[in-house]
Amino acid sequence: MDLNTSTLWWLVAGALVAAELLTGTFYLLMLSIGAAAGALAAHLHLGMTTQFLAAAAVAGLGIAGWYQRRQRHPTALPAAANPDVNLDIGQSVEVPAWQDDRAEVQHRGARWQARFIGTPPAAPGRHTIRALDGNCLLLDR
Repeated sequence: MDLNTSTLWWLVAGALVAAELLTGTFYLLMLSIGAAAGALAAHLHLGMTTQFLAAAAVAGLGIAGWYQRRQRHPTALPAAANPDVNLDIGQSVEVPAWQDDRAEVQHRGARWQARFIGTPPAAPGRHTIRALDGNCLLLDR
């Protein structure tokens, strides 16, 4: 079997995609797109140097673009504090009394344990749910 240069580039691209699927590293996908650019350059019968330059340029631009995107859009909040995951976050509850920054509150028809995470001192009154720690509501003013 005779392997030409473009076939080797496609094999490298496929191996990088497989590695990305195993690891979940999105940067490997950018490298595989670069390898595909090298394969396309080989299909155009360009020299080996041009193939490597095309692969490096496309992969480098893809990685730089992905890095810029991640800088502009930071990762989401953890699930315990993300209102998109837990609809209780941002809701208000009435705290009748605190005991050592802990209280029992009524929320959605049930009694919940609550812990104060705001700026001390904890005072009775209306508080906002900021996160959950297991079945304990984390509250602040």
